[in-house]
Amino acid sequence: MGSRILGLLAILVVVGLTGCKHPDKDAGNMTTNGDMNSNVTASPSPVEGANGGPTAGTQQDLVVNVGDRVFFSYNGYDLSPEARTTIEKQAQWLKTYPHINVSVEGHCDERGTREYNLALGEKRATAVRNYLVSLGIEASRLQTISYGKERPAVTGSDEAAWAQNRRGVLVVQ
Repeated sequence: MGSRILGLLAILVVVGLTGCKHPDKDAGNMTTNGDMNSNVTASPSPVEGANGGPTAGTQQDLVVNVGDRVFFSYNGYDLSPEARTTIEKQAQWLKTYPHINVSVEGHCDERGTREYNLALGEKRATAVRNYLVSLGIEASRLQTISYGKERPAVTGSDEAAWAQNRRGVLVVQ
């Protein structure tokens, strides 16, 4: 009986040791918390380029490198100087990727009726679209849609939240 136990223990020790890392071979490949370090490379995600940034021509690329939205004043749809600057960058981005079509979404804050905000959102989306067209983007590449107050970016009933919800957003199709 004792030799059987010793035999099983010997097998367990051998099996256990074969699963251990060779200390010299794998030295430096483990971080202090036991995770593998950068010697292991993962495939980029669908929105991540080879350099670790967003893939060119994606929504993430637009958001990170240009900005996908502009903001409006209360009850307004005129483009501020800041909005024009952002839209000019968006137009340049769209010229870089002539195969990409976008939707221009118009959004409003929670104040006002549903009908009023849908109409105001359409005016905001159209203002962005018209400026893009004036900058040389083909109208056929741009569609507009108003969400009114139905899709707030920020919840809250104060000026800070409302200001973030009064927006026009470019969405890559």
